[in-house]
Amino acid sequence: MVTGEMSENAESRFSALLAGAARLPGVRVDREAYLRAALARHCSEDQLRQAMEETPAAAGIPLDVLDRVADASIRYETAKVSALSAAAGLPGVLALPATVPADLAQYVGHMLRISQKLAYLYSWPDLFSADNDALDDDTKGVLTLFVGVMFGTQSANAAVGKVAGMLSEQMAKKLPQKALTHGVVYPIVKKVAQYLGVEMTKQTFAKSVSKAIPLVGAAVSGGLTFATFRPMSKRLKAHLSGLELARPVGGRVITGEVIQDEDRQAADEVKIPKPGRDWRVLKRR
Repeated sequence: MVTGEMSENAESRFSALLAGAARLPGVRVDREAYLRAALARHCSEDQLRQAMEETPAAAGIPLDVLDRVADASIRYETAKVSALSAAAGLPGVLALPATVPADLAQYVGHMLRISQKLAYLYSWPDLFSADNDALDDDTKGVLTLFVGVMFGTQSANAAVGKVAGMLSEQMAKKLPQKALTHGVVYPIVKKVAQYLGVEMTKQTFAKSVSKAIPLVGAAVSGGLTFATFRPMSKRLKAHLSGLELARPVGGRVITGEVIQDEDRQAADEVKIPKPGRDWRVLKRR
């Protein structure tokens, strides 16, 4: 019973933190505005229009282009969140009751920002309803899973893949509601939220320690944020980019060491398993 209550409390803490972070100014990313700004220099106007109206995959934008844009967004959000975290560490121990909760909220807010940006690049639909200021259950569920992927939870990886598969099969322009609120994905969302509630409590303690000494705490806090935020964002990018939902429609896609040519005979193709990119059909050079 005690364990059950602790799990419920952890889930509630994370849900409250997620909802609070989502209400912060600037956390919600306008999908069309972001795609236009991020992709304008990398594709034609027709591709850009189709990417906004449908998806970057439907527009046939190569994955290596999307990966470069994703890396730029990760660098931007990492620099911003690290600077804010360092600033929160300047006052020292006397300001801890105010600075630590605020720092954690803006940290999660930037996790939500990079999650949205990466999702939109890799062909997920708009996560926030334009006519609803509240964080609905579907958006809360998928954002919880994205954060779970960032923290390296395998159940979140599997659930995100399942939701992406539904979107790909249905060519849906919105999140599959039943899967996130009543279907097989819902119990996974709850378990991931419980795990994240515990992890966020640990991070709160670490942030408190790092901010205890003025000035020195600022450097430690900013460095800690940089050291965690960037690899976590890279982990989400690797997973989303490897899903079939992100696969450009038609043609030949070259991304680093990976070559994919849909017109090649199956006999010439070899599968090389990689985390988050198992769906890809590859050919040795």
